[in-house]
Amino acid sequence: MRAAANLNSRDLILNAARTLIDEKGYDGMAVSELCTASGFPASSIYYHFGSKLGVLAALLERTFEEMHALFPGPGAFDHLAPMERFEAWFSGACRTLDKHPDYLRLLVATGVGPHKDTDEAQHTLRRIRDSAHASWVSALTPIFAPAGGRANKALVEKLAILGRAVTDGLAVANNVDSITYSSEVAAFLQLIRSLAETRSS
Repeated sequence: MRAAANLNSRDLILNAARTLIDEKGYDGMAVSELCTASGFPASSIYYHFGSKLGVLAALLERTFEEMHALFPGPGAFDHLAPMERFEAWFSGACRTLDKHPDYLRLLVATGVGPHKDTDEAQHTLRRIRDSAHASWVSALTPIFAPAGGRANKALVEKLAILGRAVTDGLAVANNVDSITYSSEVAAFLQLIRSLAETRSS
């Protein structure tokens, strides 16, 4: 109760929206249900967010900020050798996603939903995707392109896209099949390690 008392009305509405969207999807969430779940009238929702779509945009923005705060960047492991650095970063990210599966699930659902092309959603989705891609590139570059090189950098870019696709897919598997992100770490690490060994031989 004390923690809830310290939250403002905007945060309480967003908390309720996250729960409802996780249960029903964005289109399945009615403003009337959001009023009931948050304890605030529709006038408060429209005051803070302007529209139902504004709620989604604000929730995406807050999700981005929370993920950015929780996820360790690859640079946090610069004291490790390249492969161990990647393993520490990827394992840490997967543990975080296991604790907060609703984060990536919300982003994936929004990214394939009917509102993905709206200005409100597109801006934040692009920021999140670009930030994730930059982290993957940073994590993979010391392994595959430590000295640069066009071909090596191109490989890193493709592996970064693959990495994002893997975590996107795990968001669906987590929701449908209850597969954890961490359970797939070893297999993906083996793939990266094998590719690195093949290229160095």
